[in-house]
Formats: sequence, C-alpha cells, structure tokens
Amino acid sequence: MVNYVVLTLLAIFSLGPLSVLFFNSLKSVPDIARNPLGPPTIGVEWGNFPKAWALGRYAVTLRNSGLIVAATILGVCLVAGLAAYALSRFRFRGANFLMMYLLIGTSIPAQLFMVPLFVLWKWLGLLDNLGGIVIIYCALYSPFATFLLRSYMLTIPPDFEDAARVDGASEWLIFTRIVVPLSWPGFLTAALVVGLWAYNEFMFAVTFLHSDALKPVTTSFLAFASRYGRDWGMTSAGAVIMLIPIAALFLLLQRRFVEGLTQGGLRG
Repeated sequence: MVNYVVLTLLAIFSLGPLSVLFFNSLKSVPDIARNPLGPPTIGVEWGNFPKAWALGRYAVTLRNSGLIVAATILGVCLVAGLAAYALSRFRFRGANFLMMYLLIGTSIPAQLFMVPLFVLWKWLGLLDNLGGIVIIYCALYSPFATFLLRSYMLTIPPDFEDAARVDGASEWLIFTRIVVPLSWPGFLTAALVVGLWAYNEFMFAVTFLHSDALKPVTTSFLAFASRYGRDWGMTSAGAVIMLIPIAALFLLLQRRFVEGLTQGGLRG
C-alpha cells in the first residue's frame, strides 16, 4: 500500500509540470494570465501550434538538431567505445591517471573554458559551423559515455575474446565483431543519454552558432520573446513540439534504455 502511495506521488510530481505545459499550449495569453495552472477556460487555442512552428522556424531548427544529435552520437560512441574497450581489457601505465582525468573533466563546469574555446574556434574557423559544435559536444559527453561503456564491458566475460585471439583475430576485429555486439545495450543507453543532452543543449549552441540557418531547436524559443514580454502560449506549444520526438524515441526504446543503464552500473 505504501509503495502505491509513493509511486502515485512520484507520478503526480513528474506529470504535473507536463500537464501544466500542455494546458498552457492550448491557451491564449489572457487565459494564461488568469489561470496559469489549470485547463483552458476561455477556449482551446489550437492555433498556437502552427504559429509556434512558423515563428520558431522548427522545420529548420529540428533538422539542424537532428544532424547535430546524429553526428554527436556517432562521434561519442566511436571515441568512448574504443576508450572503454582499452580501459576495461588492457593494463597499461597511466590507466588510473586517465580514469581520474576523465572523472575530473566531467566534474568541471563547461562554462569555465568557454571564452578560450571561443577564441580557439574563431582562430580555427569553426565558429558558426555544425562540425565545430559537434566536436565540442563529443568532447563534453565522451567521458560519461566512456565510464558507462567501461562498466558495461567489465560485465562481459573475456572468454569469447580469448578464443578469437587464439584463432588469430586482431584487436580491431575482436572489438567490432565481438565486443560491440555484446555491448549493444550499453551503446544504446549511451547514445540515448548523449543524444538527449545534445538535443537540449542551449548555451554552447547560442554562443557558437550565429546563422539562422544553422541554429538548433533550443534556440527557437528566442522567437517568442519580445522586448516587453513573452507569449507563453506559443512558448508552451513550442516546448510540446520539441518534446514529441524525444518522448516517441524514449517510449520506443525504454526497455533497452533501462536494461543498459542498470547493467552498466553493476560494476565500477
């Protein structure tokens, strides 16, 4: 009985803000000012969605976010997968220092190196470039993915790899044909988490991407603000539009996501 009460409270705590967001996406600005939490009382404003789609240029920003997320996931999985394989299977000098370096790197706020990174990216010609922001995201998220994949690979018995080495397989062949297929839930979990972070990231995107044709979906909310206020109806509608792809992807892959996250946390 206590479990049901706790789960019900957690469900209310989790779904409450989403319900308010959905209600506000269907209200006019005067209705939100009079009733900011409940369902629409004046009338349902379905027009907020097409207006938000056009004003926020979601056709362009969602496409850019899709490209950024896909490239970031590929880069992080490649770098973190190779690093995790090396750290979980080989004993070499400096491995503990490297692990400590990655741990410290994940704990330092990224804002601390934004200014020198901006100067470096300007010198390299990577400002206002989707490839430049993808490199930044790969550097930011690879340490977490390395820890997650290393933990998952430690749960895999090395017998298959030893048998492949006896047959003369190279380390690259072992990694691509044995380790990656067996670690597939871990890679999927890392891809989902990193993709969600890249999809929601705002600070680096608005700093390093200046052209309207290159901006991601998180910058679409800037279009709903004016000098004297913000249209919260269209802002809420834009947030619902932004949530739909992530919610659909999570519902489709939630079993694999939970499986990879729990199995990856069994061993450190």
